[in-house]
Amino acid sequence: MFPYLILYSYGSIICGMKIKLYHGSPVIVRKPLFGVGKTYNDYGQGFYCTESLDLAKEWSVDEGRDGFANVYSLETDGLNVVHLNEAPFCIMHWLSVLLQHREFELDTDLAAEAREYVLSRFPVDLSDADAVIGYRADDSYFTFARNFLNGAITLSKLSEAMYLGKHGLQFMLKSKRVFDRIAFEEAIPAAASEWYPLKKGRDDEARRSYCDIRRGRERNGLYITRILEEEMTADDLRI
Repeated sequence: MFPYLILYSYGSIICGMKIKLYHGSPVIVRKPLFGVGKTYNDYGQGFYCTESLDLAKEWSVDEGRDGFANVYSLETDGLNVVHLNEAPFCIMHWLSVLLQHREFELDTDLAAEAREYVLSRFPVDLSDADAVIGYRADDSYFTFARNFLNGAITLSKLSEAMYLGKHGLQFMLKSKRVFDRIAFEEAIPAAASEWYPLKKGRDDEARRSYCDIRRGRERNGLYITRILEEEMTADDLRI
């Protein structure tokens, strides 16, 4: 149905930088293991981190369950890092990667057609990537993406929604080469009594703000129906 295929596998080669990464977990993870983990996470199998200590603490806890912000250093010289929030990518590419790996409940014919269209017209090849940077699709953000596929919100509102709640970006370690480089430094305890209310508050804020921006139909907005009808691709300036 969708004959045109444009593959993007661009990455940025980061030279001479040592960065600090944090991984929120209920346990201490001294040695992240390559080839371990769920294949249906946002960007596939890998080790998901953040460059924010506070976010790692929030992600590590649950209601009544403490956690740890595991701290690592990573020498990035020569790594192929695919940044889904930078050119030549757009939010449709991020959505395509999400559709490749996450399990979406698509309960309308429109959403099913939209899924196939996004996958065929905005594919991203991560096979040579050492790491991937992009939005973190937790429950609320996952809902925003599903609403776009169902035609409930425009592309611009989806883009705006991704900034709600300030969930930040995630840094996913993908290749064996990057796993061999990451070095554990320490594990910082995170108390659920302190960090779970902040975690819940951040998500609640995102949902409240999303309800505000969703109100009203944009007359000339890029709904998925229009993108399908006009067969828009990544080189379309409106995307």
